[in-house]
Amino acid sequence: MNDTAVPNKKANIMIIDDVPTNLQVLSEFLKNKAYKVRPVTNGKMALQAMQIEPPDLILLDITMPDMSGFEVCEILKKDENLKNIPVIFISAIDGISDKVKAFKMGGVDYITKPFQYEEVLARVDTQLSLYQLQGKLKAYNKQLEELIQKQVKEISDSQMATIFAIAKLAESRDEDTGTHLERVQKYCRILALKLREKEPYRTKIDDYFIRDIFQASPLHDIGKVAIPDAILLKQGKLTPEEFEVMKTHTSLGSDTLKAVNVTYPNNSFINMGIEISRSHHERWDGKGYPDGLSGGDIPLCARIMAVADVYDALRSKRCYKPPFEHDKSRDIILEGKGAQFDPIVVDAFEEIHMDFREITETLME
Repeated sequence: MNDTAVPNKKANIMIIDDVPTNLQVLSEFLKNKAYKVRPVTNGKMALQAMQIEPPDLILLDITMPDMSGFEVCEILKKDENLKNIPVIFISAIDGISDKVKAFKMGGVDYITKPFQYEEVLARVDTQLSLYQLQGKLKAYNKQLEELIQKQVKEISDSQMATIFAIAKLAESRDEDTGTHLERVQKYCRILALKLREKEPYRTKIDDYFIRDIFQASPLHDIGKVAIPDAILLKQGKLTPEEFEVMKTHTSLGSDTLKAVNVTYPNNSFINMGIEISRSHHERWDGKGYPDGLSGGDIPLCARIMAVADVYDALRSKRCYKPPFEHDKSRDIILEGKGAQFDPIVVDAFEEIHMDFREITETLME
């Protein structure tokens, strides 16, 4: 039905009645009122015709052979494409129980035979007007929902861009500038996707987890912004005392994000950022820092981040080493299985290590 049309002009009405005389008389009357009328003599034929061209309104007799009007309506209301079509029952049955049943079945009105034609016209016009308004309201709500989703996405995208810029600023003080954060994001996402195929992580990793780890991974070293230049930019090996200061970037970063978490305690992205920034240097064997966590006590996102971060560090140039080739970096990751890294995360890495290589070669400056 055309939304711009007046309700009683060119609407498509299906009349279902097994009595040819009733069909003919009512059809002629509604055609004279500018409706498009489709008379059908039985329910099965009507249901088939509706699949080809759904009507805007149905006038449905109750007492018919083979399939009653109630049965037709029951089937109609179970069909996602047809269930919202208004049905007006039109029948010689005048019992209260039948009328109640008609409305329970999903009918919008009930006309008792014999009827006045002007009464039929008034009720048809009313129901078509309501149907048209419902259609417009549904379309408006859909447009409104799409607009809201677009605005929310724009806000979310701008917030993510701001956070990423802050992480970039922190990263720029280190020797490894450029596309490190972008590479780590991609490593974490493909590792999480592969882990979702494995037990026991199949039920722990969903689309939200994958979204959050992609967005939160750039925050892993945000605490480095508070590390003195003399240590962060030192050309050469750090002294034990300097290394202790360097290690504090994990707690400094997580503490910064915890301050944000006070305002947004239910934000899964911030919560994951806290876990990644604090725990990505923990080791599976408990010899990492800052908390000496081991095994499953280390947050899963941090275990994924550990592999991604170490692989990227191995592939990158440092003041104390040249960039390693993929095969050597891969071997070092595999050697760390069960000691530095979660064994299952390493198994996932081994299955997709060529994807890591491709990401590196694509994004490495």
